[in-house]
Amino acid sequence: MVAAEHSHVAVLDELKVDLKVVLGRSHMPLHMLLRMGRGAVIELDSTDTDMVEILANDHPIARGQIVVTGNRISVEVTELIRKAEVVRTAGVTIGEGAVPLLEEAGPGL
Repeated sequence: MVAAEHSHVAVLDELKVDLKVVLGRSHMPLHMLLRMGRGAVIELDSTDTDMVEILANDHPIARGQIVVTGNRISVEVTELIRKAEVVRTAGVTIGEGAVPLLEEAGPGL
């Protein structure tokens, strides 16, 4: 049993997940962005007390709050975001079944 458990952990060691924490968003023309230099400040539409989005591989998985302790900044997860039902169905991959195939729509389309 220990060898089987170890092989499952080894699989997780190979898993690569890109995590992002998003606090606010800002829109600006590309020419303004290109003119910015080192130390430039971009104003966001949020404050440090607003909820943040936590993304895994660019998919929202949770929401949380910014926590500042001394000189450390961390995120406290306050809400998990559940996947759509089609993704949780056994044997169905992400995106599969989301849009009907043209052949299933019937003749004349």
